[in-house]
Amino acid sequence: FIRMLRSAKKRDVLQLLRRAPEEMLPFVVEAAVAAQSAASLAALSDFLDFGKEPGSLTEKFLYAAAFSPRPSGELLRLVLDKLDGKQLAPEVQETGIVAIGSLVGKLCRQQLCGLQEVERGMETILAGLRGAKEESEVVVYLLALGNAVLPETIPTLLDYAEEGPTTVATAAVSALQRFPAQHISGEVKRAMRRIFHEKRKSYEKTCRLAAAEILLDNEPSLMDVINILLAANELETETATFLLLKVQNSLRADHHPARKIMKDIMRDPRINNYNFFSRAGISSSFSGPLTVTPDLLSTFRLDLLFLEGGFLRKSVSDLSLLSRGQWLRAAQVTIEAQGMESMLGENVLEGEEEAELMARMSAIFFDVQLRPIIFFQGYTDLMAKVLLSSGGPTSVVKGNLLLMDHHQVIPLQSGFQVAIKLQGGLGLDISADMDVNIWEQEVKTSINARGSLAIDFQAELDAPFLQATVRRQMEVENSIHFDTILRFSSSPVRMCLQLREEQVPYR
Repeated sequence: FIRMLRSAKKRDVLQLLRRAPEEMLPFVVEAAVAAQSAASLAALSDFLDFGKEPGSLTEKFLYAAAFSPRPSGELLRLVLDKLDGKQLAPEVQETGIVAIGSLVGKLCRQQLCGLQEVERGMETILAGLRGAKEESEVVVYLLALGNAVLPETIPTLLDYAEEGPTTVATAAVSALQRFPAQHISGEVKRAMRRIFHEKRKSYEKTCRLAAAEILLDNEPSLMDVINILLAANELETETATFLLLKVQNSLRADHHPARKIMKDIMRDPRINNYNFFSRAGISSSFSGPLTVTPDLLSTFRLDLLFLEGGFLRKSVSDLSLLSRGQWLRAAQVTIEAQGMESMLGENVLEGEEEAELMARMSAIFFDVQLRPIIFFQGYTDLMAKVLLSSGGPTSVVKGNLLLMDHHQVIPLQSGFQVAIKLQGGLGLDISADMDVNIWEQEVKTSINARGSLAIDFQAELDAPFLQATVRRQMEVENSIHFDTILRFSSSPVRMCLQLREEQVPYR
């Protein structure tokens, strides 16, 4: 379909968009974005009206642009023009901002940072960040900077990480976690030390733990690791348990940058002893390899951070790929619940501000941060959701994306040429649900992820007297369901975790 669109005229693409049945229209829009021909982009420009079209269709257009493997300046200009100066639904506006961040970052990685559209996109994000009044707005702009991963934005992120309120500081530190090791400079590490050791002010535990992860994951110094381990003794049980498990994970992972230093430290019996590593919390952090080949390492990580009373504060499930020194976050889903201490009758720790009652989910797929999904915000909203719950899951992302698009001509020693074409498409359907039952005193969360990957490879030799084509197609489908049930009607709190994976067909 994409190949057909690339050779079509504008009027033909526009006619397709206008005549497509309602259930097929999102597919046609996604394919037109993936085609990225002048005709298909011009047709999309005429067809899409962000003020009139349903939000779901405009979001599909924006996500298709954000996931584009090799975006053009024209695609970014189209996104900017559609968002510029319009009163849009908050969901569309937020999706547009994170999409601009992704497009800017990908264009810069193609050595196209000097394009007028890239400069305009960057200025749109920074101007929006300066003008944002609500914390939720600031967070979205910081996530867009995390998608862009531009070194020149690090000072801005550090400023928000150290000086911002709780949710803003946590979002800024999370954006800094996206940067590769070569950009985690001495200045960044000094700021992370000040946050973790609370040198200037107190920080929320998830923010401190993220700062510690940056220090441990980016060529850590001996003193940094020792100071983090010693500080764990001063933390409350759950946070200390989680942090010490993180450190132990680095010992087991052959590729971890802190492994050698950790092995040296563990020779010291004052640190490597039962008293030090026996904090009896229920928080956990597990990381292990799924696939190990000479060219690829895929790892799965599951982090569960609990409050002292046993309520789940944060869960992270992460699937990452390491190939030829490059990290790719294939899928990361985070569910957070904050402000639950007051509901459970717990006291907030001294020095920490009481967080607003909220539950939300955020996801990263193929290094693109999606717009966060808020399940509820504030006690009134929680009660409304409990009393008026529709019972249906919330869609995080659903659609078809072009992940690979490669065309190369290789000259042979014989003088002939071989044309190589490689395309890869991903069908994705991720939904999440959170059900809070006040009467039964239980919380259920559910993440359902379904995906299918199709790759088409073609090599063609075309000579006056000889024609040969080699073609290979591959398809794989997968479905993963991650459910949690938490009962806080009695103490200790009881929790059930279930990870289900259906059979994987591979063709």
